Amino acid sequence: MKKFYVIKANGERQVFDRQKIETSLKRSGATEDSANKIILEIEKTAHDGITTKEIYKKAYALLRKVVKPAAIRYSLKQAVATLGPTGFPFEKYIAELFKAQGYNAVTGEIVLGNCVEHEIDIVAWKGDELVMAEAKFHTDYNIKSDLKVALYVKARYDDIFGRTYYYGGKDMRLSLGCIITNTKFSSTAIRYASCQPSLKFIGWNYPAKGNLHDELERYELIPVTALTSINSAEKGIIMSKGIILSKSLLKTSILEELGFDSKKIKAIQDEVNALCKYCKDKYSQK
Repeated sequence: MKKFYVIKANGERQVFDRQKIETSLKRSGATEDSANKIILEIEKTAHDGITTKEIYKKAYALLRKVVKPAAIRYSLKQAVATLGPTGFPFEKYIAELFKAQGYNAVTGEIVLGNCVEHEIDIVAWKGDELVMAEAKFHTDYNIKSDLKVALYVKARYDDIFGRTYYYGGKDMRLSLGCIITNTKFSSTAIRYASCQPSLKFIGWNYPAKGNLHDELERYELIPVTALTSINSAEKGIIMSKGIILSKSLLKTSILEELGFDSKKIKAIQDEVNALCKYCKDKYSQK
């Protein structure tokens, strides 16, 4: 293996880490043999000073030739970033994550605090637990949510804690506040998170266990933006109807109502079935 340096998105220069990309490829579903072949090809063609973005594109292209579903999982971060340009689809997406975890969830709620009203991105409840979450969405996944964001959200929840709200057919009090982002938190925001037990921080790769990336893969929440069988305009039409998850498209009636013909529907559903191992058991295709 030749040694070469890569340039990260923040401009930092570091030695290429073979293990890091190998782990990422395997997590996406590539076999050890496939991952090794892809890395060898990258090492063969890479040059000193290549960007991590270039490496990602190369790995994605090679992986797609070998295992298309694995390639789409590898590009999950980019698929989430293209849910924009507004943050509303991301809020719906996070609500789906809460539902997958057994909660009831709604978006865009207005709640009255001790002093003023607040618009809450996601409200989720399960049993006696009431969670309110702020969804911080960025189309550029190199942007971090910093300490100012954390302080702003903490101030909002301070005004909400202690009040009674009616969800799930009963009066409830806020159990936990969350900040959920599709990117990263700054180091100061993470330090602040460590001393705020009533406020949970969830980023793309934070915390080490239970981060956004892991949870999305665990529950197979692949957004429609990850699909290659539909173009950008078609993805926009589908999301405009409030459909965020690719597995929702296993319901043929949805695609028929949107005007897709039988051939296109088959192509879409074949791709979704290849992506989601358990979708057939969870969704009717009627």
